[in-house]
Amino acid sequence: MKRYCQTLELVDDPEMIAAYVSEHARVWPEVQAGIREVGILDMQIYALGNRLFMIMDTVDDFDWVADNARLAALPRQAEWEAYMARFQGSDPSAPSTAKWKLMDKIFQLEK
Repeated sequence: MKRYCQTLELVDDPEMIAAYVSEHARVWPEVQAGIREVGILDMQIYALGNRLFMIMDTVDDFDWVADNARLAALPRQAEWEAYMARFQGSDPSAPSTAKWKLMDKIFQLEK
């Protein structure tokens, strides 16, 4: 399994943040199916104010560039991205991989 951690900032407005959280309580079924279809096993998003943190666990052969491009081309994914862009503090025309910034692991507690 591979793990990717990413961060994104939302528009710093409490009503917009609440709306973003609310929308993620009912992510469209086609978007959820597409996420699984490309090899994402689990995805979690955490929030602190307007800062988001995503943990994404994938299959071992997940290819960051190819599989994210495949995801972006799936039904309703582009529509979901455009819909969510209004909440995000980034260029609305940018792909998800440009909005969500990959983070570097700097520590791991040894097993």
